[in-house]
Formats: sequence, C-alpha cells, structure tokens
Amino acid sequence: MASNRLVYSTDHGRTCSRCRKPMAKCRCKAKDATPAGDGIVRVMHSTKARRGKAVTIITGVPLAGAELKAFAKKLKARCGAGGALKDGAIEVQGDHRELLIPLLEAKGWVVKRAGG
Repeated sequence: MASNRLVYSTDHGRTCSRCRKPMAKCRCKAKDATPAGDGIVRVMHSTKARRGKAVTIITGVPLAGAELKAFAKKLKARCGAGGALKDGAIEVQGDHRELLIPLLEAKGWVVKRAGG
C-alpha cells in the first residue's frame, strides 16, 4: 500500500510529515516542546519482536527534542550499549534496568519498574 505523502521536494528539501510544510517553516517542532505524561518514568524489559534479544525501554522521561536525544546518548554510554530513540521512548540494548533505575532517580524523577 503506497503512501501519498510528500517527503522530499526539489523546491524546498525535506517536508514535515505532520503539517506537510518545509522543515524550515514547520510549526510542529514548537508543539513538541513539553511531552505529555503522568510524571512517572517507566523502565521495562522487552524481547518482543526482537528475535529474543533483550531491550530496556524507558518511557515518560520529561525531556523533549535535543535534550532527550542527549540524555539517551548519555544513558547508552553509561551502559556501554547501543540503542535508539523511538517515539519518545529510549531503547537500550540489553537488560540494564538495575543500572538505569538509580540513574533516573538521581535526576529527581519518580521511577517505576514496569513489565516483566
């Protein structure tokens, strides 16, 4: 099934997938400044859809944009593992819940261990 959205134009370069305006004129970035949530950072372990590979997923971090990306990089470096930032959730390869929970609590956030 083909998507009918414009991703790149030779006239103005990349376009926003939400508002479909050039990235330079996109207003969506400003809306993402404060993430919505209940104020609880959840740390969970998952192997679903990863062929049995363990991943630690951190959701609810009250940071946005470049701050969240930098914080994810810091956590991955602390664990000595790779990972990704997907839809506001930080994924760190491997089971690092015991290491990450004290780091998150040190930032002053309420942290809960979620899932298995």
